[in-house]
Amino acid sequence: MNYQDINAETIDRWIAEGWEWGQPITHDVYCKATQGQWDMLLTPTKAVPHEWFGQLKGKKILGLASGGGQQMPIFAALGAEVTVLDYSLKQLESERMVADREGYDIRIIRADMTRPLPFADGEFDLIFHPVSNCYVREVKPIFKECYRILKPGGILLGGYDNMVNYLVDEDEKTIVNTMPFDPLKNPQQMAQLEAEDCGVQFSHTIGEQLGGQLEAGFRLTHIYGDTNGSGYLHEKNIECYFAVRAVKEC
Repeated sequence: MNYQDINAETIDRWIAEGWEWGQPITHDVYCKATQGQWDMLLTPTKAVPHEWFGQLKGKKILGLASGGGQQMPIFAALGAEVTVLDYSLKQLESERMVADREGYDIRIIRADMTRPLPFADGEFDLIFHPVSNCYVREVKPIFKECYRILKPGGILLGGYDNMVNYLVDEDEKTIVNTMPFDPLKNPQQMAQLEAEDCGVQFSHTIGEQLGGQLEAGFRLTHIYGDTNGSGYLHEKNIECYFAVRAVKEC
């Protein structure tokens, strides 16, 4: 199998084991969203400021590698037209389950985001892309595709790692790796992932992630950092992720 298929199978198994990011929202959370009470996460702990989203009613929104029935139901509750693309069958099953339960329409697409995205130029008003490109070796092509499928003035909201998690061992107290973290090139790094049951993950530099968005044509408007939410690095308040708002200029 290629690493994308390994990751899809790994995530499906995590969901069956109760993985936090694979648990769909409850009916009560959906109902509160219809009443204007809602929050969403791009990174583990900090909610995205509502002003980052703009007006959502009637907008076409893509959840990119955003399956699991966590964000798309809230967008639907707020009146958006929603599409989700993910490579995990279990994540997509959750999307269908919540949509059927709450009675809204959603377009569900199983696809690998390392390939050209199956959407027309300028199709979406907003792309919501939580932390997930750590499972992808090359991220710049993803940003180019996001730029292509957004309308002029469209917004990309993304969560990204900053490489800190890939420096350390499982206890997060000892630096054990040199960068980049690329298990396809480094057997020791692959062995570390296998021992920790982490799928196949990759580090990415700030240049790849912020620079990649700028190279694609985006204007970066907002950014904040976040911690892991648990573990030693979290206890030390060391930021391991950042969230970014980027706009496709008109």
